[in-house]
Amino acid sequence: MASINISSIYFRVFILRGIPDLEPSYVWISIPLFIMFILAISGNLLMLLLIKMEPRLHNPMYYFLSTLSLTDLVLSSSISLKMLSIFWLNHKEISFLSCLVQMFFIHCFTSLESGVLMAMAFDRYMAICNPLHYTSALTNTLIVKIVVALVIRGIVIVTPCPWMASRLPYCRTVHIPHSYCDHMAVVKLACTDTTINSAYGLTVVLIVIVFDVSSIAVSYVFILRTILRLSSANSKNKAFGTCTSHISIIIMFYTLGLFSFLTHRIGHIALYIHVMLSFLYLLIPPTLNPIIYGVRTQEIRTAALHLFTRTVT
Repeated sequence: MASINISSIYFRVFILRGIPDLEPSYVWISIPLFIMFILAISGNLLMLLLIKMEPRLHNPMYYFLSTLSLTDLVLSSSISLKMLSIFWLNHKEISFLSCLVQMFFIHCFTSLESGVLMAMAFDRYMAICNPLHYTSALTNTLIVKIVVALVIRGIVIVTPCPWMASRLPYCRTVHIPHSYCDHMAVVKLACTDTTINSAYGLTVVLIVIVFDVSSIAVSYVFILRTILRLSSANSKNKAFGTCTSHISIIIMFYTLGLFSFLTHRIGHIALYIHVMLSFLYLLIPPTLNPIIYGVRTQEIRTAALHLFTRTVT
């Protein structure tokens, strides 16, 4: 019999395992997951509706917030729909192309979310440190350019990941030990050296985190310095209140991301812990962003009240 060159075998369908070792608990795990998904979708859609309908929210801060809501809608849908089909319908198969598309959307919009948080920190810097030039500097044209630049950045740095993954030979197994097509979870199935793929994925993460977190930190150093110089206690409280929501979201997003990143590269950690941290990192921010902004932002609460009373009457 002719020998088979196993490195030439390419799988065209993968099997997502979901959360390894927790299969008996899928029904219970799916309940909070479904609730978070519904909250993420409804909350972000409501946020977009409020910003669109309320003229007082037509300013740079809320334009960036609407971009964050759109990003969260795509991000939560990209991960949750497939996960729920795994937990409820045991539909674990995913085509090779669909896997690469999901990989692109998840990592691209994660990069975009980080970039929007950075842009929102710059917005708060301009509003607090340069209030007289806030509206004249942050024009609609500049906001569009910033958002477009962030989208292009995400596309440019993330596209090589699924492209390089698509060129690898997969012959070890069709089972991806994850609940979605994470870049490294897929690449590890290849039966060839994947050092370049791993190095590039790490580089992308470091570029995004180091640049965005550094920019956010610098913005808030200047913001804090300006707030402490204010003579009025009311002005200080108002400035701190304006930034509290954003700081809460930043801490939540990057803390969960850091835990997910570290558990992926530190050995001797149960696989189900890494998988659960990964999807919580992607699903918790889209779920809580509208809630945090809705509770802590007076303008959002007022707009929601106006919409509710208008609907009732």
